[in-house]
Amino acid sequence: MTESCRGAVTGETGDDTLWAARHAVLAAGYGGRPDPDDPAQVLAMPIVLHIPKADPPPRSALLEAAATAAVALCLDPRVGPDETGAPGPWQEDYLAWIGSRIRKVTRRARGAGWRAAQEVDGITVDVDGAQARALVPVAVGALDPRIRKLQIGGTDLDHDDPGEIPDGDPVLWINSALDMTVGKAAAQVGHASMLLAGAMTTEQARAWAATGYRCTVRDADVGLWEELTIEVVRGRAIAVRDAGFTEVAPGSMTVIACP
Repeated sequence: MTESCRGAVTGETGDDTLWAARHAVLAAGYGGRPDPDDPAQVLAMPIVLHIPKADPPPRSALLEAAATAAVALCLDPRVGPDETGAPGPWQEDYLAWIGSRIRKVTRRARGAGWRAAQEVDGITVDVDGAQARALVPVAVGALDPRIRKLQIGGTDLDHDDPGEIPDGDPVLWINSALDMTVGKAAAQVGHASMLLAGAMTTEQARAWAATGYRCTVRDADVGLWEELTIEVVRGRAIAVRDAGFTEVAPGSMTVIACP
């Protein structure tokens, strides 16, 4: 699909009942179903980051695009039933994924590779010229060849200074002490945006959708991170704890989302 976030990012959230049903799935949390014995059957949401060689985007804007794309896909009309009760075209794959151990795999693309990624079912988000595309979850062994050929690692972006935090935006704070690559960080902020939407009431999530799931991503230094962890304990913020498959130790707190 070549469209961007369509209704999810324009605020056209559709029928109240259908919207509430999609949000209820996200609010229920991850199923935690054990991994299949065959590693090729492990389900993951691919995220593709557009990183041109000549003019790469700011890191923070690219991560904001990734976070927005992930949550937008999870609440898109195509992951739920339509008005007749028939399943949407992405529903089966999405429900299978969210019922298991949630994984995201980030890849980078430029040129023809980025254009080809637009032909695979998913949602593209542009934040100030930085673009990311979240794709419909799939078994890693069945990944579309156009996506499989894209590199997972090998490129990172310098930390930027994006300026003041816009009023009213949820903030996804990254644990800077972990020094995650942009690909790893993109997966983590994608987790955070999903957790944040799931923790909202249906009305709050729908209001967020009306903004296009606008969010801000920032790095937190050691002192700020300690303050944020206290907010998590108090129930005023939401933490992402990583399973530790790549880059960080199991149980590491990678991102804290503050509504």
